[in-house]
Amino acid sequence: MTPAELSRTVLRTVRRAVEAGELCAAVPERAVVRRPPPHRRDQGDYATGIALQLAKEAGRPPRQIAELLRERIARIPGIARVDIADPGFLNITLDHASGTDLVREVLGAGERYGQTDEYAHQHLELTFPRDTRAAVTADALARILRSQGAPRVTLRCEGGPPDPTWYDLGVRNVTPAPLDAPSAVSSTTSPSAAPSISASSTTAPLDTPPAAGPKAAPAAASPETCAATPAASAATPAATAPGANGDPAPTTIALRPVPAGQPAGELLRTLGPDAARWALLRPAGHDRARTEPAQLLAQRESNPLFRVRYAHARAHALLRNAAQLSVAPRPGDTPEPPAEALRAVLAEYPAVLATAARLRAPDRVARHLEATADAFFRFHDHCPVLPRGDEKPGAAHRARVALAQAAGTVLAGGLHLLGITAPARL
Repeated sequence: MTPAELSRTVLRTVRRAVEAGELCAAVPERAVVRRPPPHRRDQGDYATGIALQLAKEAGRPPRQIAELLRERIARIPGIARVDIADPGFLNITLDHASGTDLVREVLGAGERYGQTDEYAHQHLELTFPRDTRAAVTADALARILRSQGAPRVTLRCEGGPPDPTWYDLGVRNVTPAPLDAPSAVSSTTSPSAAPSISASSTTAPLDTPPAAGPKAAPAAASPETCAATPAASAATPAATAPGANGDPAPTTIALRPVPAGQPAGELLRTLGPDAARWALLRPAGHDRARTEPAQLLAQRESNPLFRVRYAHARAHALLRNAAQLSVAPRPGDTPEPPAEALRAVLAEYPAVLATAARLRAPDRVARHLEATADAFFRFHDHCPVLPRGDEKPGAAHRARVALAQAAGTVLAGGLHLLGITAPARL
């Protein structure tokens, strides 16, 4: 069971308690479930404060609501145990067999694992200054938003026409902002104030002149990783005049990461497209990007990009070797702690994508890829994936091959959302 599925499960539980008359409160739009810190992992796989969220409106103590919800959640397939921690937190432990279901889900979805329709039928316009890092950030964020259901995301460059060299960095479909369009203004907003995204529109190619359209409204700033800011206050979503065809105007988000300080051509010459994109996307938007070739191009463990791409290549190598030994991947029981840790990281991926979209923060995806690679290598080193010597292939080998394949799938999906290639051999 993934965090997103567990969140929906908790919400369904609340809804059924309300419908049964056991709870008098409005059903919230979402239930936040989080993994506890490492030193508290003995308190369950996930924790939620939904009971505290409902207590005031229900007029009951949080622990009383938690007791009510615990009885219902504990009966749900895939849940092994539900404990209560003061003042009313629910600590949820998943059934061990649900790890098998997770691997099966990842393999079934492929690189679409973690994608949702959260922003379906909505239109977002990303505006950014004429800077290489801002352009790459906007491109990666557009990919992430599309993975979360946004059918069309417009990229609009302010301060001049798009740099043609951006094309070689994978930045496509950029439209220059109208000359009379007001620039976005920076201020501070809460991360939770990310606007809803509405409507849809077409995107002009890089070399196509911008069509006449509504002017972008001034944007409020955010201290979040990409300095992403809605073009209106959190309380008032951006609302410019409808277009000529009557469609609602897009919500405008201004991206203001710290500038790269180097032109695209120089980054391509010294780093190449993959390392350049990683260098620009991995740091939080408010941090300066480091573009030293000695670090980014080094094929050693201390280089996070190499570690992530090598983990993907190693997962593919295991699949090739498994095929030669007639060991077909088959999700199954892998109770070893390194395997459980790897499954836990894979289960977090959908929530990471949702958070990256909501906070306009592609660096969240990059950091999760690093965590996935690290967990994969620990699993790889401590749990023999393939038979050794005269050892006959067994169910454990097939289950481990399936888990390695699932890890490779998540690594490939995340790299592609960042616009970085995922090599099968390295």
